[in-house]
Amino acid sequence: MAVKIRLSRIGTKHVPFYRVVVVDGRKKRDGEYLDNLGTYDAIKTTILSLDTEKLEAWVSKGAILSDTVRKIYKLHKKNAAAPAGLIKNVTAPKKSAAKSKDASVEA
Repeated sequence: MAVKIRLSRIGTKHVPFYRVVVVDGRKKRDGEYLDNLGTYDAIKTTILSLDTEKLEAWVSKGAILSDTVRKIYKLHKKNAAAPAGLIKNVTAPKKSAAKSKDASVEA
């Protein structure tokens, strides 16, 4: 039995919202899960909650992280190093479209 840590969709149509869950790899995407580790808002690219202690405990037991959860976890660890009280929600940096336009104008 391969235990995986992956995302399970709980959002509605056109509003993606996910749970970070521990699940048997043979289960459906939104099927029964073993443990709920947190939530992720894909529209705002914001990690609303993530229990890193539980996540590390499951990984130490042999659970496999999906690529997306690995990125979310790295982002959470990077922003958790900031002083307490400064960050409420962890948000992924967005690429600026203005930079790419400026580069093409200068060339």
